[in-house]
Amino acid sequence: MKDMPGLVKLFKQNGYRITPQRQHIFKILQGRSTHPSAEEVYREAVREMNSLSMQTVYRTLAELVDMGELDSLDLGTGMLRYDPNVDVPHHHLVCRSCGKVSDLYIDMGPLNLPEELKQGFQVDSSEVVFRGVCQDCMDGRSSGTGYQRTANLQHYRGRPHQPGVKRKYTNKETKEVS
Repeated sequence: MKDMPGLVKLFKQNGYRITPQRQHIFKILQGRSTHPSAEEVYREAVREMNSLSMQTVYRTLAELVDMGELDSLDLGTGMLRYDPNVDVPHHHLVCRSCGKVSDLYIDMGPLNLPEELKQGFQVDSSEVVFRGVCQDCMDGRSSGTGYQRTANLQHYRGRPHQPGVKRKYTNKETKEVS
């Protein structure tokens, strides 16, 4: 992702106004190695700029994606994540418990899909997502989101997570039903 002056220039070249709200969002994303959701960007931004709307965050992130300054990632964590690291090819590690996403720099060589499997697609890129449990979750230090924790808990209990399907689970220690 470009630095602040580069983003300002790019937005002006594309006919977008440079507002204090957009500049604040740029600042939040600069040099970030995490992969925030729009909601996380909004929560962080609104602490210093309460005039910022969620719609402005969504629109600015979409514009940054359209201009190639961010990648939007659907990694199965229940929300789109945004990756400002667009300059260096990489893959991702995703924690099944808390949803943490980390960049993984590994040269896997070119991943070529055989013609008979392309189904008429012209493939121009590929990415690999590795899933597991991060060190913070293994050590009990993570405060993962309810969505990921619920999905993870049901997955490890041998039941796949199915949104909208309510199940009752008994806590063996307290005999409470949830």
